[in-house]
Amino acid sequence: MGWFTAITLVITFCVIDMFDTIGTLVGTASRAGMVDREGNMPNMKEALLSDSIGTIVGSCTGTSTVTTFIESASGVEAGGRTGLTALTCGIAFLLCIFLAPIAAIIPAAATSAALIYVGVLMMTGLKKVNFDDLSVCVPVTIMLIAMPISGSIGHGIGLAMISYTVIKVFTGKAKEVSALTYVISLLFLIKFFLAV
Repeated sequence: MGWFTAITLVITFCVIDMFDTIGTLVGTASRAGMVDREGNMPNMKEALLSDSIGTIVGSCTGTSTVTTFIESASGVEAGGRTGLTALTCGIAFLLCIFLAPIAAIIPAAATSAALIYVGVLMMTGLKKVNFDDLSVCVPVTIMLIAMPISGSIGHGIGLAMISYTVIKVFTGKAKEVSALTYVISLLFLIKFFLAV
């Protein structure tokens, strides 16, 4: 593998993991009422740092992906908002090791109800979208379609960022797009069309 391919893969996985995490954190925090009036999540830096440490340690020890998952929204909805909730879940999972053979009998389709509920929780954020503005409405629609098709929050966000930037540029509103949005859109374009 050449250096270009290696660097492209590292950047690609970094961008995907970052946007998966940001999307999950903001969605979960919004549902828990843990965002300020402007929709910003306090302590985002600390949350992203702990997620990145977990991702690195998890990959070095050979575990499955250690990251934030949108399924946490169901725990937040039930009232869990602190690290004690995660610790309690971890202990419960540890105790469930002995029940794993019994749980293996249950088909994967049986968990679909919980995932549908999480999807419903995510859809409540759509009430904040300005559907009168096509430069906002179209990227949100693309994102809603892309996430379940690709199976990745990061891919959906990437396609939405690209479409948002392109629409703003071609409607003569390029100055409304921040420089960071241009950079991120360019990185997603490279990831989608140049990365292997």
